[in-house]
Amino acid sequence: MARVLLIGTFETKKAELDYLASALKDHGLEVSTLDVSLANNGVIWSGVEKLSQMAAKAEAAAAHITEQSAECAVAIGVGGGTGGEIILAAMKGLPSVYPKILITTLAFDPRPALADTSITIIPTLCDIEGLNTYLKQVFENAAAGVAGLAKRRAIPASGRACIAITTLGATGIAGAEVARILDRTGHEATVFHANGYGGAAFTRFIEEGHAQGVIDLNVHELGRLRLAGVHVPMDTRFSAAHDLPRVVLPGALNFIGLGAIDTVPDAYKARPHYRHTAQFTHIKLTPDEMADQAEALAAELNAARAPCHVILPMGGFSHEDRPGGAIEDPALRRVAAETLEASAKTYTTQRIDHHINTSDCAEVAVAALLERMLHG
Repeated sequence: MARVLLIGTFETKKAELDYLASALKDHGLEVSTLDVSLANNGVIWSGVEKLSQMAAKAEAAAAHITEQSAECAVAIGVGGGTGGEIILAAMKGLPSVYPKILITTLAFDPRPALADTSITIIPTLCDIEGLNTYLKQVFENAAAGVAGLAKRRAIPASGRACIAITTLGATGIAGAEVARILDRTGHEATVFHANGYGGAAFTRFIEEGHAQGVIDLNVHELGRLRLAGVHVPMDTRFSAAHDLPRVVLPGALNFIGLGAIDTVPDAYKARPHYRHTAQFTHIKLTPDEMADQAEALAAELNAARAPCHVILPMGGFSHEDRPGGAIEDPALRRVAAETLEASAKTYTTQRIDHHINTSDCAEVAVAALLERMLHG
């Protein structure tokens, strides 16, 4: 009989957690529980004290969850604002593919916590304050889903070397072509979207040891982190692969990704730009910004401990950096190339005439990586 770990603040949500436990048992599951209540005994803590208590509770719970994960098929938590934050923090250390669920009122923005965890969020919509027909149905739905997860099939390793790839809509053709060539050469490609939280997931994927090589095709997050300031923190985005053979291209390095056009400051709208979607506007970098970005990327890559090769596709760095494109700028590409070449210490560089979204560029990138995987 499969076992499930049920996590929550039993001090304040006992009736709700008991109902969910019963629903899980009705599906033939055994239930272990973990109480993450703060147990303040009526004391009103200051903000600093409460945050400290929450962090301590999450750390203690994380150790317990890790111990229990080998015996439990799924971890599921129930929490509002405080409890939900504790549970998210406690679950964060579980392996990325381990099934973990949080039923929550969504009293906070969960996106930073979800960036690299694959935690599934089930919104309750109503508050978790006493049982009602609506909330019971949410619990019944969740219990049925957990029962299905408990019977999931484990996917065996393919036996092929796994290559982690980053891409984005602006380099989507390149990403697909690289993946196709890798498959043809007997490798398994795992592709990550280099925006939103894909870069954080890419980083964790590498840190968990799933990849044997990397083609960092799109480095868009560098601008989101350093220029736009609108990205979840990713301190190891460009350093996690330091011990793996790696090929890096300046995909999307030539623009800043900002939000919907009506949220973009006028100073940026005065530059060449285009609306990528209703939610994203791409703004061309200035030469000074490009030099600064390239220097920052070079500093990261110079810390590499394994072979690292930078390919510079001088035909264009993104889909609108082409003849007739909205942000085409050959001079900007030269700034990036010259800066990366001049700054190279532990990595090598190679200029090619092709646009990044061509099969020729993809062939060069894959060949360069396979050579470094084979010969170091």
